[in-house]
Amino acid sequence: MSSALTDLFPHPIVQAPMAGGVSVPQLAAAVAEAGGLGFLAAGYKTADGMYQEIKQLRSLTGRPFGVNLFMPQPEYPGASPGSSGAAGAALPAAGAIEVYAHQLAGEAAWYDTELGDPDSGRDDGYDAKLAVLLDNPVPVVSFHFGVPGADALESLRRAGTFTLVTATTAEEAVAVERAGADAVIVQGVEAGGHQGTHRDNPETDGCGIGLLSLVAQVRESVRLPIVAAGGLMRGSQIAAVLAAGASAAQLGTAFLATPESGAHAVHKQALTNPLFVRTELTRAFSGRPARGLVNRFLREHGPYAPAAYPEVHHLTAPLRKAAAKAGDAQGMALWAGQGHRMARELPAGQLVEVLLAELAAARTALSRFPAGDGGLS
Repeated sequence: MSSALTDLFPHPIVQAPMAGGVSVPQLAAAVAEAGGLGFLAAGYKTADGMYQEIKQLRSLTGRPFGVNLFMPQPEYPGASPGSSGAAGAALPAAGAIEVYAHQLAGEAAWYDTELGDPDSGRDDGYDAKLAVLLDNPVPVVSFHFGVPGADALESLRRAGTFTLVTATTAEEAVAVERAGADAVIVQGVEAGGHQGTHRDNPETDGCGIGLLSLVAQVRESVRLPIVAAGGLMRGSQIAAVLAAGASAAQLGTAFLATPESGAHAVHKQALTNPLFVRTELTRAFSGRPARGLVNRFLREHGPYAPAAYPEVHHLTAPLRKAAAKAGDAQGMALWAGQGHRMARELPAGQLVEVLLAELAAARTALSRFPAGDGGLS
């Protein structure tokens, strides 16, 4: 199965699917043409919007690529995606969302916009998108925020599609294997953007596992091929996760700064701007834990944001859009991994080449030491 994954692309580099307009066809094509696996992000798009991007990407490259889907969200906090809920389980706290909306009233006035409707939908058009991908199969489909049903995974397999599902713990990886996915994306806490936890449980906030430890745990828990994700910015880091047992490495923030990326120019500049010195996991923008650069919005609202995704995402969408239009980095969701300061403004294809050169150099350096020596003798 590992060879089935790596046979799709010659180099062990996967461009992470970054929703919100970052992972555009031009970026995915550039990575694919360089021998990595490029990805489109279907999150927050309509099924037709996703299909149009797939058609555009196919006009740019004949190489394999992937499409990422967000799983529908449960109807109450802490439930597994796809669950119907238990008797007496609390529904999303409408009161908490209303309180948060009141807190954001000043932001709406500042940016001269209205807050969004928190009840704009919870399934992200999942069924319609899955239907498109079954009618018009793509080489790879990955899933975030939960595990799809075994029937969906089997249907994609029959269509010739290789499937991956994100896991943030060894237990989640076991669930991915049981469902029948072809591989698991192991996401460390260092990763930028949303953590792909299967349950959105506020009690586990701050309990994320570092990537190398998590890869080792998952390697001992499942037999699936592993794609390692989280804070990877250099070829030497790719070498480390491959040595730890991963079949490939997934990089997001590293590709965010490339000219092909659809990220806002302010977002790209912020990655290396000395004003933004660190990242945090926050619910401020979406109601789900996501890692971003610490700015004014995150500091002021993060401690009070309820665990309510995608309600908070819908609520803050007009604010984020207005801040981006104004070029105000202090009001934007500046998603970034912990390695953001190492971002390089290189064309995506050239970045793949540089990463591969660094990977080769790291492997050569490691090969100089006999097993068990560690370079100390």
